[in-house]
Amino acid sequence: MTGAYRPIADYAMIGDARSAALISRDGSIDWLCWPRFDSRSVFAKILDAARGGCFSIAPSIEFSSKRRYLEETNVLETIFETDRGNVRLLDLMPALTEEQKRRRMLPVRQLLRRVEGISGEVPMLATYEPRPDYARVTPTLDFRRADTVWCARGPEVWHLRSNVQFDIEGPTACARFNVGRDERRHFALSYERHAPAVFGNIDQAADEEIDSTIAWWKSWASKLTYDGPHREHVLRSALVLKLLAYAPSGGIVAAPTTSLPERIGGIRNWDYRYCWLRDAAFTVSALYECGFEVEGAAFVDWLLYATRLTQPRLQIVYDVFGESRLPETTLDHLEGYLGSRPVHIGNAAHDQFQLDIYGEVLGAVEEFTNRGEALFGDARRLITRLANRVAKRWREPDSGIWEKRSERQQHVHSKVMAWAALDCASRLAEKGLVKDNADAWHRTKDEIKNDVIEHGFNRDLNSFVSIYDSDELDASLLYISRVGFLDADDPRILGTIDAIRHRLGRDDLLYRYEWRTEDGLPPGEGAFLPCSFLLVEALAIAKRFDEAEDVFEKLCKRGNDLGLFSEEIDVDSGALIGNFPQALTHIGLMNAALRLRGERPSRPQ
Repeated sequence: MTGAYRPIADYAMIGDARSAALISRDGSIDWLCWPRFDSRSVFAKILDAARGGCFSIAPSIEFSSKRRYLEETNVLETIFETDRGNVRLLDLMPALTEEQKRRRMLPVRQLLRRVEGISGEVPMLATYEPRPDYARVTPTLDFRRADTVWCARGPEVWHLRSNVQFDIEGPTACARFNVGRDERRHFALSYERHAPAVFGNIDQAADEEIDSTIAWWKSWASKLTYDGPHREHVLRSALVLKLLAYAPSGGIVAAPTTSLPERIGGIRNWDYRYCWLRDAAFTVSALYECGFEVEGAAFVDWLLYATRLTQPRLQIVYDVFGESRLPETTLDHLEGYLGSRPVHIGNAAHDQFQLDIYGEVLGAVEEFTNRGEALFGDARRLITRLANRVAKRWREPDSGIWEKRSERQQHVHSKVMAWAALDCASRLAEKGLVKDNADAWHRTKDEIKNDVIEHGFNRDLNSFVSIYDSDELDASLLYISRVGFLDADDPRILGTIDAIRHRLGRDDLLYRYEWRTEDGLPPGEGAFLPCSFLLVEALAIAKRFDEAEDVFEKLCKRGNDLGLFSEEIDVDSGALIGNFPQALTHIGLMNAALRLRGERPSRPQ
């Protein structure tokens, strides 16, 4: 079984800001959900090597490969090298301007692949194995015309067009062909629902859409204003976020995948194809500071819309359109990545009470207004209701930032973020953007701070702790300096940084918390990359720049060859684990780079 699965680091992502595909180093699309990130999969080999289905294109003889994204784009280039010659494979989903979309008849979703000979003549094999509905359907394939393989499930139809001839054997279609120097072969996989498909000449259409997509991505990337160290990592992270942003709504999913494990063989396998509020302030600041104001504003628009549906109660996670019901089920017919079961769809954490997200949401809204964006009546009333809810409920225990599936506790990070929520609301009131309870918010802020310092700081450890009146540590405590709860050079802040590095650190990496902490699940996960980038920020805020830069340099080398990062890393092997690529990790990288560059201030006190 092990040999059938590729390391997570072997994958690249392409997409169209509506859905995404993961492609292995050997040219196999092993994960694709259409028409949305959280739709049922068409290919799921990454979660079941035998049954999941894939769409692979590679030499039929022994080969090696190297790959890259074309400069400043999300267009993937893979070079296959063989003893008979070399071949280039381009993979992308079309990204076009609104004018181009109006002028062209296009499928609802489309994925393009172009094979081009570089030298010699190379025998190739294309294998198309669609397995819709998370591989619960084994479809019947058919020809609709000579160049099109047709697959349908109810009203959904997938068309695979190509200028090479496929042979169909049951639920699989294969094509064997040779590619000589400068010869091109095109493959266009499209999705339609309840609509007739309109196709032009595949060679002409594919070349035009590939050229247009390259130009579109270069134009978008040119908006980057960051010009500091590791610019290429910052730009790649921004390009990842753009792929993970659902364009029709502005929501940004945490990752395009579900159930890639936090420990190989373990059960911590969650569905991340949704939008988490906890990432809000991080995301908005990173996008705005790097010059992507449209995306930053769109995310806040989604945020305000989604939270209106449940406010003043906030969920921690919603779908891309703000849907709050995300029932969690398991796909027991799938064996999971490297046998890591169960495979989940949906996320039961959606109904947890997490106090910290109020601070994240109000922080994002404040960032939004600091950029000159307008708040209208409904949004202003929402801010007031959220702040009042924090003032009313801040003393309650909650599930904490790490979504523990055990009993609620008094989490220090949650209290600090409650303080931050009222801090933001107070400043918005001072600007005249909201007009209610400002004096009460100030009083409650002082109560929270006094309570946290009395019960959340352990003098023996010289550190803030995870749970009131405990001696346990948690990497989320690094937020304390980021939100301005205490001065950056306060000895309690510096002591917390040192204690976390000592007890939760392994060189540049940090675990989220100590495993003696009961979280309702068996222990075992990798180091958490977003926390490691948060450490860079905390060190920089404390003016420990040499340490911060050393950690940042090491972390930037932890990604794969394309600069993509997962959620976690196996400390012993260095392998990427968890859902991939992970938005919060890339957001953390961008904010850490900005902090080192001196362009990301901490919140005022």
